[in-house]
Amino acid sequence: MTFQSPWWLFALLAVVAVVALYVVLQLRRARYAARFTNVALLGTLVPKRAGWRRHVAFGLVALGLGVLVVSLAQPSTEVRVPRERATVIMAVDVSLSMRATDVEPDRFEAMQQAAQEFVEVLPERINLGLVSFAGTATTLVTPTTEREEVATAIRNLELAEATAIGDAVFTSLTAITNFQASLEAQGEELPPARIVLLSDGYSTVGRDETQAIDAANAAQVPVSTIAFGTDYGTLDLNGERVPVPVDRATLEQIADETGGSYSEAATVAELEEVYEDLGSQIGYTTEPQDISPWFVRGGLLFAVLGVIASLLWTNRLL
Repeated sequence: MTFQSPWWLFALLAVVAVVALYVVLQLRRARYAARFTNVALLGTLVPKRAGWRRHVAFGLVALGLGVLVVSLAQPSTEVRVPRERATVIMAVDVSLSMRATDVEPDRFEAMQQAAQEFVEVLPERINLGLVSFAGTATTLVTPTTEREEVATAIRNLELAEATAIGDAVFTSLTAITNFQASLEAQGEELPPARIVLLSDGYSTVGRDETQAIDAANAAQVPVSTIAFGTDYGTLDLNGERVPVPVDRATLEQIADETGGSYSEAATVAELEEVYEDLGSQIGYTTEPQDISPWFVRGGLLFAVLGVIASLLWTNRLL
């Protein structure tokens, strides 16, 4: 919780002063009563009071005043709200290494399943596009709010040879640039953009990753990367078992140097969790929400309860 006008909190000193004055008066009353040696006579001179209950009544009123003072400082809390607009390109690796079964049932099917859930996690106003890459990178779906179009493209993905991570970034940037150009032509404000890139292996062809990093930084588009798979994944090629480990270092470098986030996933559940987290980061933002009305209601409630208790127990306002 934060305060928009924290200087008002100094007014709590006044409430503390009132409480201190009340305590002093109670102590003086106790000392005055102690000076009477004839307790029976004191009982006839001083009317019977409500004892501890009057302190409870005052405490409720003091608490109410304190809460009301806090409300003047305009307390606020952070709430998660969907972004009005954003452009996201999901770039997925469809190289043959995705047939490895170190992730059940295999990397490819696991990726498809998790990617479908990512499509559902993003708020409706987010424009989502899809790029697939193996030896080359292809834009399958330009940024759109039509989720079924992206979901269908994910279901129809096919594997191919080689891996071109650098080209995947360049193709994604081109898709973003073309989409932004269409928005500018319509006189619309450009929303923030991001690339979410998943890969399970080392780049073998295409442009170098450092070129892709420079291009992403020039376009001011963060690239969040997901290293998917395990170090012991293998692929059967012509009867030979070929190891297909994940190039975590390159993917982490791309994310770090473009301002994106880097994640690792070795199971379907972990990949789904990574996509869900990314969906929350991209699709939602936090904004301060004023909660001072709740403090006003609470302060008034405590004060009224204190006054009612005082009237019931002492027949006095306080």
